[in-house]
Amino acid sequence: MLKWLAGVTAIVVAFPLGLVLLVTASPVTSLASASLAGSPTALAMAHIPPAYLALYLSAGRTCPRLPWGVLAGIGTVESDNGQSDLPGVHSGANSAGAEGPLQFEPATFAEFAVDGDRNGTANVYDPADAIYTAAAMLCAGGAASGGAALSAAIFGYNHAAWYVDEVLTLAGEYAREFG
Repeated sequence: MLKWLAGVTAIVVAFPLGLVLLVTASPVTSLASASLAGSPTALAMAHIPPAYLALYLSAGRTCPRLPWGVLAGIGTVESDNGQSDLPGVHSGANSAGAEGPLQFEPATFAEFAVDGDRNGTANVYDPADAIYTAAAMLCAGGAASGGAALSAAIFGYNHAAWYVDEVLTLAGEYAREFG
């Protein structure tokens, strides 16, 4: 019984780490995104659920110069990467009307909606759809230009200087070689 339990435990621990390694080993769409994205730090792997980490890494590749760590920073600030039980994260809307793990206003989600999991429907509460939609919104907001335009795109996501600073700080803590 102990050998079986040890085997199951090893699989449960190894699978998410293998998934992260698989995603980080896959080819990057451009040299620019490769130099800015960086690989996940120990903090990122400890704090971000493996499924979310894989989505951030993948969605970051959809926009040149959009570091995946920025998406992870936004996901952390907005809902602790889907782990929050606050109103609006998993259903309904919060008091400001925001919905889903990346806290979109309904009109904003509708404008940039991406079917990230390719199931035929873009759903604000689906992490893949929300993360890929955030990448599309940031890219449309100038993130593809990098530098100051990346900060402006983050400011467009949430109009607060403290928010931009917090997202960029988290991005730097989550990804090696950020910036």
